[in-house]
Amino acid sequence: MLFFPITRALFPGSFDPVTQGHQDVLRRAALLFDEVVVCVMFNSNKTGRFPITERLDRLRAAATDLSNVTVDSHTGGLLVDYCRRVGIDVVIRGVRDVHDLDYEMPMARMNHELAGVETFFTQTPPWATSPPPSSPR
Repeated sequence: MLFFPITRALFPGSFDPVTQGHQDVLRRAALLFDEVVVCVMFNSNKTGRFPITERLDRLRAAATDLSNVTVDSHTGGLLVDYCRRVGIDVVIRGVRDVHDLDYEMPMARMNHELAGVETFFTQTPPWATSPPPSSPR
């Protein structure tokens, strides 16, 4: 009999707002991992449109039918600090295009170097492509 470890993954982001693309990545991640923690990460360099509590509520609503998904927030420290604290060693990142991948790769390398955290990249569906959250509106 083979035993496989339970795989927990973190889907971090600002989720400001929660989009259909986020929901799609979350649903697909829930199929691939035993447990997914979707976590609102606070970035003091960004001004949010929605309060963290509202983002958490929207994520909980999006995950209602996903029994292996929990919702959390992290407002201090690095993503790897959160991963160490809760025992997660895989991070999920949705990428829309090569520009997203160029942005994400250095962070993925750093997370791996700092804490051995692996990054799982998944492509977002074409209908979910929109301007990056940091672009002017």
